[in-house]
Amino acid sequence: MNRAIVPAVSGIVFGAGLALGGMTDPARVRGFLDLFGDWDPTLAFVMGGAVFVMIIAWQIQPRLGRPLFAEGFSLPDRRDLTPQLIGGAALFGVGWGIAGLCPGPGIAALVIEPASAAIFVIAMLAGMAIARIFEGN
Repeated sequence: MNRAIVPAVSGIVFGAGLALGGMTDPARVRGFLDLFGDWDPTLAFVMGGAVFVMIIAWQIQPRLGRPLFAEGFSLPDRRDLTPQLIGGAALFGVGWGIAGLCPGPGIAALVIEPASAAIFVIAMLAGMAIARIFEGN
């Protein structure tokens, strides 16, 4: 089996799920984040579905020897909690609240609303490049 097929199909399914769940609509995302204003709870179901799937995955993973399409599992642990990760997570949250998009939905939105999503994706890529410069990678 071609090693690119599984990631490609996974990406297509993930992008379709983001679009169907409303995550590619910045107004809906901002409405979900507006807890004290005109709150839109619909994305709570998307988030709840993701949490439910991960609960099942975390229960199954210890019983597996290795992933089907990789040499081993790459799981986070407490050593992964660095100041850079925490700062990046905070910056991610602020950007998500302002733009109403995050990387996955932003890329998926390129198919639905290319002009406005392209601005976000270009800014995201520029931010990634700037971070690499400062990290020296």
